[in-house]
Amino acid sequence: RQPLQPVAVDVGALVTEMADLVGSTTGPQIQVVLDVAEHLPAATADPNQIEMAVLNLCVNARDAMPDGGTIRISVSCDDVAGDHRSRLLPGQYVRLSVADTGTGMDAVTLKKAVEPFFSTKGIGRGTGLGLSMVHGLAAQLGGAMTIQSQLGLGTNVDIWLPVSRTAALQPEQREEEAIGPAAGTVLLVDDEELVRASTADMLADLGYMVVEAASAAEALQLIDGGLGIDVLVTDHLMPGMTGPELAREVRLRQPDVRILVISGYAELDGIGADLSRLTKPFRQTDLAAKLADLDLPAS
Repeated sequence: RQPLQPVAVDVGALVTEMADLVGSTTGPQIQVVLDVAEHLPAATADPNQIEMAVLNLCVNARDAMPDGGTIRISVSCDDVAGDHRSRLLPGQYVRLSVADTGTGMDAVTLKKAVEPFFSTKGIGRGTGLGLSMVHGLAAQLGGAMTIQSQLGLGTNVDIWLPVSRTAALQPEQREEEAIGPAAGTVLLVDDEELVRASTADMLADLGYMVVEAASAAEALQLIDGGLGIDVLVTDHLMPGMTGPELAREVRLRQPDVRILVISGYAELDGIGADLSRLTKPFRQTDLAAKLADLDLPAS
């Protein structure tokens, strides 16, 4: 279970706003097609978590198409009747679909796909939590996730979200608590590509100049190469060097840098009291507030 803040969300608008981010994450070999129905009702959802779910699904789709292909992201409103494959109660739902033309899954793999930590990608290429987290997210919101896949023909994942009884909040209303505009250069370090992409998008929206690194070693290379930064935002547990270890190295080189460590664990787990900390999953407003607390100097 994840800490959610469900509100009325225009899922079609949310997906449309994500198009550039999805394209930059999936790369030039993948064609991203949007198919958003008109006049959609709002869905009950947590917008930040839905964004992460879409990114998860698109990264999975990309990895299933090593030679390129198409990802189709669709949003529609469907009436669910009895004996539906989603096992949902009859009613109206917003359906968010991510379909690919990739390798697909055989029956055995498909059956295990939503098990936590099950992955076909091999060591070092993801946690195997993506589909299980999306499945859990949909269930918590009163919806469901279904997967249809055939070996050699691709995969289609549907997220079914209950229709909201209230009108969708506009992006400025969703982020009305956000602190900004912000300024300064942030070095963002995370070995998980989709988490890094999502966090970079949040930081850029808040007004920061963002430089990304996929490891602590890469981050130190950038700094030793002359990169001056105002703040370091780093994941906690990474291969080779942890976030707190990186923080100590960065402080030796640039003592005035503000540091924020992002962790998926509720306990401190080796994060010193001198380091500010943000727990996953988080909203853009949470990130903005933590960065404001660091007293980042204006540029």
